[in-house]
Amino acid sequence: MPDTHSDLQDLEASYQRWSDSAAQVLAKSKRVDAADLTDSPEALLSTITPDELVIKPLYTRRDELDESGLPGSYPYVRGSDATRDVNMGWRVTERFGDPTGEPQDPKALNAAIREALDNGASGLWLAVGDNAIAPEQLADVLAGVFLDLIPITIDAGAAGIDAARVLAGLLPDTASLSTVASYGLAPLTATLSGRPTVELADAIAVARESGPAVRAVRVDGTDFALGGATDVQELAFAVAAGVEYLRELTAAGLGVDQALAQLTFALSATDDQFGTMAKFRAIRRLWGRVAEVSGAPSAGAAVTHGVTALAMMSQRDPWVNMLRVTTATFGAGVGGADQITVLPFDAALAPADRTTNPSFSRRMARNTQLLLLEESNVAKVIDPAGGSWFVESLTDSLSVAAWSLFQEIEAKGGYRQALSDGWISEQISASLAARDNAVAHRTTALTGINEFPNLGEKPLATEAAADVADQPASAPNLARIARPFERLRDRSDAFLAAHGRRPTAIMLPLGSVAEHNGRTTFVANLLAAGGIEAVNPGPLDGDSVPGAISAAGNPTVAVLCAANPRYATDGGVALTAARSAGVETVLLAGPPKAWTDTAGTPDGFLQIGIDAISTLTDLLDKIEAKS
Repeated sequence: MPDTHSDLQDLEASYQRWSDSAAQVLAKSKRVDAADLTDSPEALLSTITPDELVIKPLYTRRDELDESGLPGSYPYVRGSDATRDVNMGWRVTERFGDPTGEPQDPKALNAAIREALDNGASGLWLAVGDNAIAPEQLADVLAGVFLDLIPITIDAGAAGIDAARVLAGLLPDTASLSTVASYGLAPLTATLSGRPTVELADAIAVARESGPAVRAVRVDGTDFALGGATDVQELAFAVAAGVEYLRELTAAGLGVDQALAQLTFALSATDDQFGTMAKFRAIRRLWGRVAEVSGAPSAGAAVTHGVTALAMMSQRDPWVNMLRVTTATFGAGVGGADQITVLPFDAALAPADRTTNPSFSRRMARNTQLLLLEESNVAKVIDPAGGSWFVESLTDSLSVAAWSLFQEIEAKGGYRQALSDGWISEQISASLAARDNAVAHRTTALTGINEFPNLGEKPLATEAAADVADQPASAPNLARIARPFERLRDRSDAFLAAHGRRPTAIMLPLGSVAEHNGRTTFVANLLAAGGIEAVNPGPLDGDSVPGAISAAGNPTVAVLCAANPRYATDGGVALTAARSAGVETVLLAGPPKAWTDTAGTPDGFLQIGIDAISTLTDLLDKIEAKS
C-alpha cells in the first residue's frame, strides 16, 4: 500500500476521477443523468462469476494484498517448487491407452509413446485396465522409456492396485523427487463421478508401501468439474477429499509429512483464463493451510496436474476447441501447474465422427503446450501472474470462498458423509442447472454453438452419445456445456437425413438493408444455433410477402425483421400477409414494446436474453409436426 498519507490521497483522487468519468459514459449510454444511475460505476461495470465472486472493472493499488510468500515455501501460492527448472517448465504430459480407435497392441502403443517423447512430451499418463491396456502389459508399453527421467501417471480404474504393483516393479530405485510417479488411485472422487475405482482401504494400503518416489493417491477435482461444479466447488470438494485421505493415511500409521507426500491433485483447466490461473494458485494456498493446521507446513506443497476440461469441448465446430485448450493451457501454466495434459481437440467426438488421424490430434495437443513453453516462454518465470492486483485478488477470493465451503463440508461430518448424504451431488446439480440456464439464455457464449454456429458443417455420423469418448476411464457424469444446443443440432441432422433439407424458417425483412440487417443477422445466428436454416429473401413489403413465402417452400415459421419505426408502419400488413399465406407461427425480431399495431400480435418475440433452448425446441417441434 502507499507509504505516505499524501500518496493515499493522490490514489483516492485518481480513482475518483476515473469513477466520475465512467459515470458520465454510463449515463450517456443509458440516457440518464449521472446522479440518476442505479449504482456506482464500479458496481455497474463489475462481473459476477458463477461462484458469486465479484470481478471489478479496474484494479489499482487500492486492491494490493500482502506478499504471498516465495515459491516453494508456505503458503505455496507462488509455486510448489522453488528450484523448478524454468528451462523445462511444466511437464507436457500426454495420455495414452484409451480405447479410441488407436492401436492397443503394447508394441504399437510403445512406439507411439516413444515418438511422443522424441517430439516434446515430458510426462506420460496411461490408461490401464477397463478395456484399455492390461496391467501386465505395462512392461512392454514402457519398454525403452527412461523412468528415472519421465514421470508416469496411471489411471487404472478397478485395476488400480494390480497396475500400481506392476509399475512399482518397473520403477528404478534412483528415481528422483522431480520424477515422482503417480499411481492415480482416486476412490473418493471416482465414486462421485461413477468411474470404476478401487476400495479406499486398498488404496491406503498401497500408499503405506510406497516410497518417496511415488505418490499413490490422486485427489481428482476433474471428477467434480465434469458434472458441472464451479471453481469454488471443485477446490473445496478436492480439499475435503484430500483431508479425508490424510486422515486415513495417518490413521494407518504414516506421519503427517509422509501422508502429505502420498497425494497429488488434478484440476480442470478451462477457457476462463484468469479463473484457471487463480484456481491453480488457490489450491496450493488451501492445501498449504491444511498442512499447516496438521502440523507439517513444510510438507504442504500441492503437486498439481492440469487437465483441459472435457466439459468445455464441443462436438460441433470442434476446431474451435483448439482455441479453448490453448487458453486453458496458458491459464494452468501461468497458474503453476506441475504437469498439464491437453486433450485432443476432437476428444468429445466418437471415433467414428473424427475426421482427422489420431496422430494429428495428438500432435496438435502436444504442440499447444510446446509453443507456449518454447516460443512464448510462459514458464521462464515462476508465477508470472504474481503481483497482479487482479490475479492476486481473484486468488484470494477463490481461496476464501472455497475454504468457507470446505468448512461447511467438515461441519456436515466430512467429505464421505456429505457424499453419502447426497449433499455434494446436490450442490453440483444446482451449479449445473445455473450454468445450463446461462447457456440457454446465451449470457454464456459458446463460439460455434450458441454464437456463430456453422450450420453447413458435415452432420455427425453417429448419435451424440460419445460424451465419454477419450475421457480418462470414462465419465458417466460428464455434462458438456454445449450439450443442450448440440441436442437441437442432432435433431436437425435427423431431419436432414429424413427430408433432404434442414428445418427452415423464413425471415421477412422490411425496409432497407440498413434498417433490418442487424435483426436479420441476429435471427439467422439464433436459429442456426438450433439447427434451423433461416431463409432471407431480401427487403420485402406487404405485397411481396406471399411470393417470398411460396418461393421458400411455404415454411411454417416466419420472423418479421425491421427497425422499430418500420414495424409501426409496415408490420401489421406484413403480419397479415404472412398469416394469409399459411404461415402458422409469425415471430417478431425485437422486444414486445417494438410492436404497436393493435390489429394483430405476433406469436412470439426473438430478442436478446430469451431462453433460446426453450424457444428453439418449440420451433423445431412445430416444424417437425408439419413435415
